[in-house]
Amino acid sequence: MRQAAQNPAQDPGQDPAGGPPCQEPRRGRPRSAAAERAILDAVLELLESGETLDGLSIERVARTAGVGKATIYRRWSGKEELFLDVLRDIEPDEPTVSGTAGLDDLRVLLESMRTRGLAQRSSTLLHNVFVQMKKHPRLWTEYQSTVIAPRRDAMLAAVRRAVDAGELRDDLDVELMDDLFLGPMLVRTVHRPDAPLPEDLADRIIRTLLQGLAPHSANPQVTALKPTTAPV
Repeated sequence: MRQAAQNPAQDPGQDPAGGPPCQEPRRGRPRSAAAERAILDAVLELLESGETLDGLSIERVARTAGVGKATIYRRWSGKEELFLDVLRDIEPDEPTVSGTAGLDDLRVLLESMRTRGLAQRSSTLLHNVFVQMKKHPRLWTEYQSTVIAPRRDAMLAAVRRAVDAGELRDDLDVELMDDLFLGPMLVRTVHRPDAPLPEDLADRIIRTLLQGLAPHSANPQVTALKPTTAPV
């Protein structure tokens, strides 16, 4: 719609009807992306001050962020869902893979696991967030299904591409191969927090599995594990 032409003699701040000058509209509360950023930052601020997930309230988050509670509830159904997004926000970004390569994409995904492990070790906040989340089964289950499961699916897809490309054997259980690649990095980053995470760890895992664990002079079929008879 075209705007009506302004009377040149009229003061820009004066009401068109000749009344007192118009008041500038008050700046409202942050909206959209700005509001979301303020809310996430507010949760982080409260967590850094020692607040726990159990002690966290939507009202306090809203007050800290400078937004109304309704603004939060329009985006999240409750504090657990909000907490999950906070965790996603402070974790390193998901890696970009080609989607066409096999071992190369697998290497990228393993390296991403290593950097996340380093981030969790160096960030007291990130470590505490994980500890608190594990105390809430529903939240932990949601994190597993929405964050961990897609990462595992991406690795499994990379292993399948490696099989299709002839980089890995096609006569083995694909999921077992995926677990063999994933396991060492998972142990180092999660179950052994004191274990070293060198920059070449992803390459070493892949190389070790490709070369095999049996001595070079041994015949894998001969040295394969055989069932043992339990003592009577």
